[in-house]
Amino acid sequence: MKMQNLCAKRVASAMRAAVMLAFVAIPQAARAADDTALLPRNLSPWGMFLNADIVVKAVMLGLALASLITWTVWLAKTIELRRATTTAKRRLRILESDTTLADVDRGSVDGSDAVAQIVQSAAREANLSGGIVDDGFTERIALRLERVEAAMSRRIAVGTGLLATIGAVAPFVGLFGTVWGIMNAFIGISEAHTTNLAVVAPGIAEALLATALGLVAAIPAVVIYNHLTRSIAAYRALLGDASAQVLLLISRQGSRDAGQAPRIVRAAE
Repeated sequence: MKMQNLCAKRVASAMRAAVMLAFVAIPQAARAADDTALLPRNLSPWGMFLNADIVVKAVMLGLALASLITWTVWLAKTIELRRATTTAKRRLRILESDTTLADVDRGSVDGSDAVAQIVQSAAREANLSGGIVDDGFTERIALRLERVEAAMSRRIAVGTGLLATIGAVAPFVGLFGTVWGIMNAFIGISEAHTTNLAVVAPGIAEALLATALGLVAAIPAVVIYNHLTRSIAAYRALLGDASAQVLLLISRQGSRDAGQAPRIVRAAE
């Protein structure tokens, strides 16, 4: 009889312990279910973008647009520089040959490239001088050529300033999106009354995605800007060589004409 009472007491104690564990486990399970419900279904970059705050979304869209502009400018300026450099080298070879300014001018009368503009400007000044050679003749030619070089250099450099702006501003725009996203994440922590990492992590990940996009937009922009700057500097050097060759042609032809200014008859005339 005593053994039966002892077994009954042990069974009752086990049942009480099981009930207490059940009461403890039920709130924990409920909290885990709530935490799971708060998590976004998709933690991919696209899913984090869809679940981000409207301000963070605007920042991400702006950075994506800046990255698209960067690669568009790179493609357009690369094609433009390659064509301009090829044309400049071809005309420079003509200027370096045994020719005259009149012949070069007739060959470039319909050209709109930089070297053709240099030749046409020099021929125009030679015609305006009316065959008079004075101390300011070469100086006037040099001033015209310098203005044409500057204008052509500005034209070929259009768009590169945008790359410099993107490279300088994009990281700070991404940082702004990150700060805003983390601020919202902490507000969400306060409202949910929980510090569970599974609830906090998605908001922080969405915020950090803005910084990542800022770097994705800024790094290529800086690299491409430096590359285009070097290419434009090489193109300007070609224009300088073309101007020097034009001045040599004028000086050589002036010496052949015994000190008289070269008379350039335009093809249109």
